[in-house]
Parts: sequence; C-alpha cells; structure tokens
Amino acid sequence: MLNLAFGTISLRPYVFAFFGAFLLACVPHVGWKKTASFIGAGYLIAFVSEKLSITTGFPYGWYYYIDTTSHKELWIWGVPFFDSLSYVFLTYCSYTTALLILSPLATRGYELVTLETRAIRGSWAALVLGAFLQTFLDIIIDPVALQGKRWFLGQIYGYREVGVHFGVPLSNYAGWLLTSFVLVAAFQWIDRAREEKTPRGVFPLPFRSLLGPLLYLSVLLFNWGVTLWIGEKLMALTGILIFMLPIVLVVVLALQRVNRYREEELREHLKDYPWSPFNRF
Repeated sequence: MLNLAFGTISLRPYVFAFFGAFLLACVPHVGWKKTASFIGAGYLIAFVSEKLSITTGFPYGWYYYIDTTSHKELWIWGVPFFDSLSYVFLTYCSYTTALLILSPLATRGYELVTLETRAIRGSWAALVLGAFLQTFLDIIIDPVALQGKRWFLGQIYGYREVGVHFGVPLSNYAGWLLTSFVLVAAFQWIDRAREEKTPRGVFPLPFRSLLGPLLYLSVLLFNWGVTLWIGEKLMALTGILIFMLPIVLVVVLALQRVNRYREEELREHLKDYPWSPFNRF
C-alpha cells in the first residue's frame, strides 16, 4: 500500500503540486475543517460520477479506463485515485475565480482583496459561473489528456466512440457541467455553516484572494504547454482562442471595479467575515 501511495505521488507530481496550491489557498480562505470536508465530499462526488459513467454511460458518456498503472499507483474500484482528486482543486479554483468576477474589489498597497460576503459566496451567480468555469477548464484538459500516450500522463482512458472535439464527445462536457454544478453547490453548502469565531486555519495570507484564480490560470498554462510540447498546435490555438476574450474581460472589468465599492458593501463584508484580510489595513 505504501508503495502504491508513493507511486501515485511520483507518477503524478503535477497533480499533487496543484493540490498543494489548493490547500495553500483554501485553508486560509475557509479553514481546515471546511477544507477537509470539501476534500472528502468533492472526491466522493467525482468518484461516483466517474464510476457511474464507466458502468452506465452517465453523466460523461461511455468511456473506459485502461489498467496499465494499477500496480504502480493507487486505483480505487477501477478508477485512478489522482483523477477524482483533481476535481477537488479544479472546483475550488473555478469557484474562487467566479468570486473574483462577482465581488467588489479593494486594494491597499500592492494587495488585492475580494470583498466577498456570505450572500455572494452562496449565490446562484457564483454557482452557475463556477460550474461553467470548471467545464471550460475541461475543454482544455480533456483533449490533451486523451493524448496521454504522447506525454507523461500515459494512455489511461479512452472513449468508446471518437468525439467531435479532438476525439472528445460533447456528452463529456455536458457531464462535466452537471457534475460541476453538484461540486460547486457542495462547496457552498459546506461553506454555509456559520462559526462563532475565526475558523481554525483562517488567516490574512497576502494575496489570498488571487491564489484560486492563479491556480485556475496555472492549470490552463500547464495544459497549453503540454499541448504545444506534443506538437498539437491547432488544439492549443483553439484552447487559447476560447479563453482569450474571457481573460481580457475579467482583467479589464476587475481593473474598473477596484476601490469603487460602496461603504455598505465593505461593512457587509466585514460583518460576515470579521477575520477578513481587509481588517489588516
């Protein structure tokens, strides 16, 4: 078992690097308890969705895992451990990117703070936007992952029928959207629990509000880099063009909103989160 655990990390160091970045961002955001709760809930939701799909075709359509590494890394009931774990940090970085888009923004010195409130964090807007942001990540990830035999991922899965998007069927993205809604809703439900004092682990980490969105961007850049490395220039260009306008819109609109919040928005933020990093200023 220890050999499988070590192999899981050594074979997929990029996954655990992203997972470590998730912990660095999520714990100061919501605390250890809620972070651990979401890791468990998120992994279970992702695992069930994958297991259902390889046995029933729902929600992603019919696909299969190729058991070539189960003697080297941890697999659970026919599903690679790292694969379901990836959903956890993909959900968090997508959700926090949605919060960056939706929340009033404030700066002090070089730091940017999202003035998020419980209403914003639990809103339908954060749910819908977070789910779509996560699905759009998979539009970049899945085509290059399907070419795993050409890079260090390895060929670990395939689809029963060749799909229209670089071999990926559209049903996969529909399934990702549905699963992403469930995952973001689960995070919101866990986050909704009120606590009397500052949750253990929460602290005003500098640039904490940007860590989730930066993780989102890092996942994009990693997959674009791998896509170019294996020579799939059209695939990479398509992905870059898909995200070019959204990235420009997010940056431009964020710059327009900085320090244009109303005083009642700041008061509401501090009322909901008295441990907010904004209190440091």
